[in-house]
Amino acid sequence: MSQQRHGSTPGSTGAVPAFPDLPEATIARLPEYLRALHYLSESGSDTISSEGLATAAGVNSAKLRKDLSHLGSYGTRGVGYDVALLIDQIEYILGLDQRRAVCLVGVGNLGHALAGYDGFASRGFRIVALFDADPARIGEKINGLTVRHIDELGRVAAEESLAIGVIATPASAAQAVADDLVAAGVTSILNFAPCVLTVPANVDVRKVDLAIELQILSFHEHRKASLTALPGGRSAAGNQEAVGS
Repeated sequence: MSQQRHGSTPGSTGAVPAFPDLPEATIARLPEYLRALHYLSESGSDTISSEGLATAAGVNSAKLRKDLSHLGSYGTRGVGYDVALLIDQIEYILGLDQRRAVCLVGVGNLGHALAGYDGFASRGFRIVALFDADPARIGEKINGLTVRHIDELGRVAAEESLAIGVIATPASAAQAVADDLVAAGVTSILNFAPCVLTVPANVDVRKVDLAIELQILSFHEHRKASLTALPGGRSAAGNQEAVGS
């Protein structure tokens, strides 16, 4: 984890650092809490119990309370959490109050879909530039943006203060694109290409591989099918577990 500065979170007493040393698992769950909180806010809820928020986010309430305690949010006994305040705190910790500029490289089928997705704007991100190397794609308009040639990346990165780069290219081109993003000063990359990128230590990479997710689901399907194939089927296996418990 990179060096972090400290300060006070909005609405806090100042005793909690703005960027506490959060466990990776907690960081991964904060967006889920935020999604649930936005839904609650849009539904007119002003407060929510830890049990209610945990259910909405799909975690257990003890884990949620521990996660939020890292932010200095403990809720009020008998009342719960203030929804608007908790949204502000989580968005601040995640840096979503800064409307970070994002560029997308690769506007094939997946990239085109990502470029047209309106959900990024409502969650604190601005897609400010689209790039590709295919001459047939250059000049294409997608969701109000014109596709530029990848050679313009360095100039646009400086003009737009790009913070995050999204790679949606074939695997064969992804490393070269990552190198270009790093050279342009981008230090966070979301990689949809099915490959592992080599980047400097100060660059954070998150990988999204849809095929891997499907393979994990395939494992669970295989496991369920194996259980039903046992003598007596799933219910027999469940009875054996009950006897042994």
